[in-house]
Amino acid sequence: LNRRNLASLPDAGSSVEEVEFNWDEYLEDTGATAAPHGSFKHVDTSLQNGFAPGMKLEVAVKSDQNTYWVATIITTCGQLLLLRYDGYGEDRKADFWCDIMTADLHPIGWCEQNKKILKVPEGIKDKIPDQEEFLQRVLKGACSAPANLLEGLHRGKNPLDLIAPGSRLELQNIRDSLEAWIVNVVENVGGRLKLRYEGLEDSDKFDQWLFYLDPFLHQVGWAAQHGYSLQPPLAIRSLKSEADWQEILKKVKVEEEESSVPTDLFKDKPVIGVHSFSEGMKLEAVDPMAPFVISPATVLKVYNEKYFMIQIDDLRPDSTTSQSYICHVNSAGIFPVQWSLKNGLHLSPPPGYPGQDFDWADYLKQCGAEAAPQSCFPLLTSDHGFKENMKLEAVNPVDPEEVCIATVTKLKDSYLWLQLEGSKKPVPDCIVSVESMNIFPVGWCETNGYQLRPPRKAIVNKQKKIAVVQPEKQILSSRTVHDGLKNQELNSSDSVVINGKYCCPKIYFNHRCFSGPYLNKGRIAELPQSVGPGNCVLVLKEVLTLLINAAYKPSRVLRELQLDEEAAWHGHGETLKAKYKGKSYRATVEVVRTADRVADFCRKTCIKLECCPNLFGPQMVLDKCSENCSVLTKTKYTHYYGKRKNKRIGRPPGGHSNLEVAMKKPNKRRKRRKHFFVHKKKRSSTSVDNTPAGSPQGSGGEEEDDQDESELSHSLAQDRDKRKRKLRTFSFSDDENKPPSPKDIKMEVAEKLQLDSNPLEWSVADVVRFLKSTDCAPLARIFLDQEIDGQALLLLTLPTVQECMDLKLGPAIKLCHHIERVKLAFYQQFAN
Repeated sequence: LNRRNLASLPDAGSSVEEVEFNWDEYLEDTGATAAPHGSFKHVDTSLQNGFAPGMKLEVAVKSDQNTYWVATIITTCGQLLLLRYDGYGEDRKADFWCDIMTADLHPIGWCEQNKKILKVPEGIKDKIPDQEEFLQRVLKGACSAPANLLEGLHRGKNPLDLIAPGSRLELQNIRDSLEAWIVNVVENVGGRLKLRYEGLEDSDKFDQWLFYLDPFLHQVGWAAQHGYSLQPPLAIRSLKSEADWQEILKKVKVEEEESSVPTDLFKDKPVIGVHSFSEGMKLEAVDPMAPFVISPATVLKVYNEKYFMIQIDDLRPDSTTSQSYICHVNSAGIFPVQWSLKNGLHLSPPPGYPGQDFDWADYLKQCGAEAAPQSCFPLLTSDHGFKENMKLEAVNPVDPEEVCIATVTKLKDSYLWLQLEGSKKPVPDCIVSVESMNIFPVGWCETNGYQLRPPRKAIVNKQKKIAVVQPEKQILSSRTVHDGLKNQELNSSDSVVINGKYCCPKIYFNHRCFSGPYLNKGRIAELPQSVGPGNCVLVLKEVLTLLINAAYKPSRVLRELQLDEEAAWHGHGETLKAKYKGKSYRATVEVVRTADRVADFCRKTCIKLECCPNLFGPQMVLDKCSENCSVLTKTKYTHYYGKRKNKRIGRPPGGHSNLEVAMKKPNKRRKRRKHFFVHKKKRSSTSVDNTPAGSPQGSGGEEEDDQDESELSHSLAQDRDKRKRKLRTFSFSDDENKPPSPKDIKMEVAEKLQLDSNPLEWSVADVVRFLKSTDCAPLARIFLDQEIDGQALLLLTLPTVQECMDLKLGPAIKLCHHIERVKLAFYQQFAN
């Protein structure tokens, strides 16, 4: 659901108007795109759970709960850790899952401190003849898992959530970096902290907003450790007596332990390097308090090898306000002399400078100063993912309480010019670094429950423009449409008429949507953002060709898309090709001819391929897909797309196919299987491609082994038989271990399970027995090897299964499909 924002009308006597803002609609109406999530590194960092692959910890040995052994984190998924005991090397067979909240896990050194026994597990006893020597070797330089996330009140929590209201930090004084003072966290919005100086509990006048990774923000005790003085900044020092401030310090020290923030939270902060600036050097700078212009500036003071003070030049003799602030070598908004000129930007002359034509050579001579050399400044990069007209969310520098819609109006190296929309008071374009912690991806405010300032005026759906191309213009491709329009600009919502027929609008590939069992997520991500606009048939043919080439097995996707010959034919038949494993395939695929049917065609095609209905189509989708499909894997935005259909849509009745295959080197084995293909139409023709086919390297979507396409035709009959069954009950041909089973579990074709025992109480054997009753029976061995019982089963999700069990996407989805059914049955029958 979209949050509703309140915006006041400008008239003093007017009532409050409720304005609903929707990013999807806004982007569509403005024809803009969202800045990529990967460009906001500080946001990605804030979503980590504190554990990382390679970290080591001490874990209870399952066969002997009184002993422990060192294990390494292989991967993480929420509060689950996949671990491997040290000594198994690259052997994955002994990997096991642990829940941080319930497992007996401890940081390195815990056993020694608590007189517990470290003992080599039986499975690797022969590989480790000398335990002490082995531990010394593997623990040398090792990184222990954070103790605060394994023990005590913080156990299993997201590290960012540990910065709760009431927590204390130390903030360096931006006017004097050798001083710091304690601040209280008033609010934590996704890592963006509202901070209040200690001692000003009843006043918000001096509150500040900073992201928790800001280089000037530290844990309590940092100042004393690094030789900085701890005293309130000058702006508030006069509000209390010196005795009062000392009393506040004593109080903080007494309460330090209960209000402190774990040091590990700051491990990802940018490291401040050594600078080479000298006092008196001149440079160009952007005032962080008013980042709207670039001005000449001077290095006013050098404190130490890390910090120096910059002052914006002001030549007025009666000027009393000096705009000065602390910088370090990686501070944003400092540039060499002439940087503006070289980049075609305006440099604002210092107030009091005679004339408007500023010249650096004359100015340096007048001031008797030298320019800071290029070597003082960090290298700038343009490899950041931002482009002009992209949209994002940004803090208003004039009023940091506001987070506004922002548009990139200009880019130069590592800097963006942002136009803010919806701010209470209009502000000029802001100059920010691409690494600024005051910019956020589209949807960040909604995700974190914070008000995003909506545009001042509601965007009204524009009248769709229709551009007519002369009949003699022959359309050969979507590119020709642009040529025929004589440079008329088209938005995604515009249509084009050619020879009296509507043409296709842009078709967007929504890379973050769930890609299903047939399409390779990595290859989908490499597809262009959109195709078209242009002739419907040509654009859709190009889209389908791109999808086929992005499949694990292109021939299989071609089979799914092929024309159903026994159904009514309402569109246009196009012959599409696929290559896989040295073979060429052709099939006739039906596409629509008119723009009014494009959206429905795209949606139905997505359903055929069992992917998110919004994976591609004329609607651009952002992070919040209307189908709640999988987005932003490995972050807290991840959702499991659970809308798969029970019925496979789009297969020709009876398993018939117009798919034709030309075998590169026919042999007897291939000929014996050839009778599985049924050719009913003459519209397609067999072709032989004598060049090597660009086939994918992995087998992909559904099996570990390469399954011949002819075998898939045979599987259609099996699918029909399965759909005819009203009930399925457990039956076992493999009585290995003869595990006791949950009693009489029944499954209906409607995918509803009736459980006679609580899955929370299932043993490993019960879980294995359940899996063997499904079409995921071959995966039962993994669950047996990893000792996954009922509790662990209910914790599994699609990212966990896919990434941590080394399963391809197809089998992972099938498995999660059954796990979700168990979860649903559990909630319905036993949760109360």
